[in-house]
Amino acid sequence: MSYFTELDRQYIDGSWRPGRGAWDIIDFNPYNGDKLASITVASVEEVDEAYRAAERVQKDWARTNAYARRAVFERTLRLLEEREAEIAEAIIDELGGTRVKAGFELHLAKEFLRESIQLALRPQCSVIPSPVDGKENRLYRVPVGVVGVISPFNFPFLLSLKSVAPALALGNGVVLKPHQNTPVTGGSLIAKLFEDAGLPAGLLNVVITDIAEIGDAFLTHPVPKVISFTGSDQVGRHVGTVCAAQFKQAILELGGNSALTVLDDADIDYAVDAAVFSRYVHQGQVCMAANRILVDRKVEKEFTEKFVAKVSSLKAGDPRDPATVIGPVINSTQAEAISSVVATAVAEGATALVRGGVDGNMVEPVVLTGLPADSPVLRQEIFGPVALLIPFDGDEEAVRIANDTPYGLSGAVHTGDVERGVDFAQRIDTGMFHVNDGTVHDEPLVAFGGQKQSGIGRLNGEATVEAFTTQKWISVQRGRSQFPF
Repeated sequence: MSYFTELDRQYIDGSWRPGRGAWDIIDFNPYNGDKLASITVASVEEVDEAYRAAERVQKDWARTNAYARRAVFERTLRLLEEREAEIAEAIIDELGGTRVKAGFELHLAKEFLRESIQLALRPQCSVIPSPVDGKENRLYRVPVGVVGVISPFNFPFLLSLKSVAPALALGNGVVLKPHQNTPVTGGSLIAKLFEDAGLPAGLLNVVITDIAEIGDAFLTHPVPKVISFTGSDQVGRHVGTVCAAQFKQAILELGGNSALTVLDDADIDYAVDAAVFSRYVHQGQVCMAANRILVDRKVEKEFTEKFVAKVSSLKAGDPRDPATVIGPVINSTQAEAISSVVATAVAEGATALVRGGVDGNMVEPVVLTGLPADSPVLRQEIFGPVALLIPFDGDEEAVRIANDTPYGLSGAVHTGDVERGVDFAQRIDTGMFHVNDGTVHDEPLVAFGGQKQSGIGRLNGEATVEAFTTQKWISVQRGRSQFPF
């Protein structure tokens, strides 16, 4: 099947149908500009229909035998494995991901589905001791009800699935709104997998739309109790504010400005490999990407020479070519923003050690050094293939520079002394940090999330259970209670 011709519509209450909004989203291939699909946006009324459908069927789903729920996720995983090659092609076409990137995304997606299979059998009740004779305290873990999921364009299949699948496995209904640049791989394709796996109609709904059509209706609707948002900190701030006013829980997975730090005793060749991957994977369009590469002055010359040589060798071009490392960024707005950042940095006095060209959505790698310490460029997220090299003298200065950002998502340090690395990691204000590795990691069992403007809340493992369920205390008094009056 052609995903872009078969899935170019809304999926509401088990029905595939055109949207009733006032305009169309045009889904383009960011590399060659080919039109992939035209999708009429969902209206406010359709958002309501989607949430009401999820609400209507959720309670029956929550009461469904856990082994029957688990079977749906087992079938979904099998379907993903059977269709993996086709889905990889769709990822390459819709978001300009390279073959390596598509493989990386689908590998993680399968891992998260495997964890959702286990979550379906999650124990739902514990018994807590009471100081009152004859009293039994039962603490039930119950679904929140309906979850709204808003996913981004950079890893749309994975980042939709990692909220959708566990929320469903834990007994909730879901309404998913994918990014308008990736409506198929981030939205309707996921709905198709679950539909074919036998998920009850209405439990998962996909609305392809935009704030220009629906305003805040996706957030303010009375049905969802939790909104899981992955995207920029600017939009995340708005999502969090609106949710707070509505007494909804917001899980916000936002941007980053991660630093990969190379100490004076690091394995330089290995550090170069980790830094290049951490900065340039998926053209740098990764929230965990190493925007800043901090290098001790004692090894600065050696590291810089090797880093520049490796970056200069990265092949940019057609993402369908297996040799391509750098594909297109998602759209022209993103390309222009990256070009503007580079121009600003150079105007401030930065030196471009590598400065690739820009052709449409193709932005070739850039390496900058010598930025003034007070440059705003050092403190912002650069969602593109631009690395900033920053020298430092000793660990204390490295810690200060790494923390000098409003973000706090990920980071890494390279050193010959693991415990020195762990001590360094503990002093960095991030939700995640990696010793002798890259900055880009995600695992189903480990809490994922950031500090400061990188987000609120966590996902994965126990954190996912906390996010998509709530606790309910039911006590049973055996015998008679004594009342004071």
